[in-house]
Amino acid sequence: MRMRHKKHGAERIAACAELLISPPTDAPIDPRDCFPNDRPISLEIGCGKGDFAIGTAAKRPEENLIAMERVPDVACLALEKAMATKGDRPDNLRFLIGNAQNLASIFSPRSFSTIYLNFSDPWPKSGYAKRRLTHANFLALYRNLLIPDGLLKFKTDNTELFEFSLEQFSACGLEILRETRDLHAEEWAKDNVTTEYERNFSSQGTPICSAWVRFPKENQHV
Repeated sequence: MRMRHKKHGAERIAACAELLISPPTDAPIDPRDCFPNDRPISLEIGCGKGDFAIGTAAKRPEENLIAMERVPDVACLALEKAMATKGDRPDNLRFLIGNAQNLASIFSPRSFSTIYLNFSDPWPKSGYAKRRLTHANFLALYRNLLIPDGLLKFKTDNTELFEFSLEQFSACGLEILRETRDLHAEEWAKDNVTTEYERNFSSQGTPICSAWVRFPKENQHV
């Protein structure tokens, strides 16, 4: 996500420190240490301005959520929005500024019940496939982070990325539990938490593609 540099961004991020997880320096983080309870923990990769993370935290008090964003200036906006609304939900939301390529060194294995990928960069140019967050290389990282029967929940408006992702899911032996090329027309979409990006494109008539997938137990790391 491209964005003009935020003035005093570092200071603004520091002011939200109570919601921010520091990247590990010596050993991976155990996400259970980041929350004052033992609820199941989910991870959103690429949280953008935080609409989905904040909405999910409010709607699902039984779930703890870590929202990860690569771009500090974008994370700054999400953090400030979360701070402004923290009285409206349980203490179940944290943020981390980091790159998904480093997931294996950031979090300990088998930490998450769900991983969310919402409107990830499609990287459409030829030769950039390995940067897509649904490429087999990333799926291997998610496999190690998810608990047995953990879910990967994916949404995109980009049909080419969706088709690519379905191919990767199949090649890696994932079980597809839900699949749609028009999420908002599905009955089960009533529980869907939207992002700002999603609302903008839906209002223009762009259908949203979605898939929920699960790794077979025999393919998960022990």
